[in-house]
Amino acid sequence: MKTPIYAIGDIHGHINQLKRVHELIERDQATQGYDNAKVVHIGDLTDRGPDSRGVIQHLIDGREAGKNWITIKGNHDRFFQMFVEDPDWSDRCLRPELTWLHPRMGGLETLKSYGIDATAQRNWFDLATEAQGKVPPDHTEFLRDLPLYHEHDELLFVHAGLRPGIAIKDQNADDLMWMREPFLAHKASFGPLVIHGHTMVSGVEHHGNRVNIDTGAGRGNDLSAVLIEGRKVWLLEQHGRRLLEPQKTA
Repeated sequence: MKTPIYAIGDIHGHINQLKRVHELIERDQATQGYDNAKVVHIGDLTDRGPDSRGVIQHLIDGREAGKNWITIKGNHDRFFQMFVEDPDWSDRCLRPELTWLHPRMGGLETLKSYGIDATAQRNWFDLATEAQGKVPPDHTEFLRDLPLYHEHDELLFVHAGLRPGIAIKDQNADDLMWMREPFLAHKASFGPLVIHGHTMVSGVEHHGNRVNIDTGAGRGNDLSAVLIEGRKVWLLEQHGRRLLEPQKTA
């Protein structure tokens, strides 16, 4: 029997939603008799939502309490970490007209959760200096040390995607955190079933070779959690779990 494992989509600073789906997972584990089954957070802990600080602290506290939690680094998590640690750094994957502090990106909300007002016209480096004084060192250390993927039985967990035909150990970090195409259009097997987020969908999508669990918490939608046993996937809902059948392709 394959070991059951849970996964949670892109959180984007929504601590109440994160606690809600953790409660769904705990309830499911109790119902099924699982003992501290592994939970994978698919990345993008920060930005857009009101409490990125609370999300990071919650995950740190859970790890220290012995929770069997894995957290993968998303592109937004790297934005925040690098802003604090190396404000000269820029993400080559981001469109040139944008920065982490552009209203679309959500960095303003993340800084606000640490008591930093970035809404006025302030120098980028002055803000970074303030962040270095107000962001707890264990928060940036936590983000810095996050893995880019996690392997489990016949499953591969990654934030955004991967290049088809390339072994996971040879994948580019930028792709793992940013990839959309050709990953999303790929219809053949990747070998393991890939569980990912990054590209927002209206509901969890099971494509047979991959499962997208980013249901848009960063845009005001519900955060989603799934259970995977072998290659079978269930969506966790308030009333229980619902089996997700792979979508049929034309």
